[in-house]
Amino acid sequence: MTTFDVIRGDGPIILGQPHGGTFVPDDILARLNANGQGLDDTDWHINRLYDGLLDGATVVKSNVHRYVIDANRDPAGVSLYPGQNTTTLVPLTDFDGQAIWEAGQEPSADEIEARRVAYHAPYHAALAEEIERVKARHGVAILYDCHSIRSEIPFLFEGTLPVFSTGTNNGETCDHEIEAAVSGIAAAADDFDDVTNGRFKGGWTTRHYGRPEKNEHAIQMELAQRAYMEEAAPWAYRADRAERLRPHLKTILKNLNDLALSGVLTR
Repeated sequence: MTTFDVIRGDGPIILGQPHGGTFVPDDILARLNANGQGLDDTDWHINRLYDGLLDGATVVKSNVHRYVIDANRDPAGVSLYPGQNTTTLVPLTDFDGQAIWEAGQEPSADEIEARRVAYHAPYHAALAEEIERVKARHGVAILYDCHSIRSEIPFLFEGTLPVFSTGTNNGETCDHEIEAAVSGIAAAADDFDDVTNGRFKGGWTTRHYGRPEKNEHAIQMELAQRAYMEEAAPWAYRADRAERLRPHLKTILKNLNDLALSGVLTR
């Protein structure tokens, strides 16, 4: 098992997938309690959902589960959402606020640092390398970070999450035309609701790599899982639902690709 995979394309779009992996080393898995071993907070089927939507896209995906270490958290452990419930670099609870480790088996600070070096840092080194490669070829790179989550998680947010949650850290991580293109398509999607910079404004990946002044743009898409799968174990993929969602995702990616190739984003 490789800890991450890179599928190189020749276009200007990079699909980041930090939370789709389910690999947990055996010694770590044995320390998770029954709740943790369910791996409930996976971005289930995210690679399958986006597969084949845009020819030429580069994909950088982590195969390591977020309970080992969360590739979309600040490696310094700084909260992305101060004052709000969230999970940490190495989570101690799931998204429902329930413990995931056997009593006394929570990772120490030294272990967290070792996991950061082993899993978090290599993933981001690969992602940074692809951003530089793509920008060198096209003069611009757009990182589109692919995420999904259960529709209702009271510990994290009130009510029901819209199907499309677009995050740009309030417009800071990408050109306004990129945000407008994505939000516009999401808003026009039949039978799906949307929000921009709502509960999810973009994780560490989006905020770290989004440097519009350097022609490096980043945007996060958090999808409510009800739009393409069952939101309870065994977390089945629902092709009937996904085939209604995928055309909108394809349009988003095509428009971003066209925008990047048009030259209007190059400073």
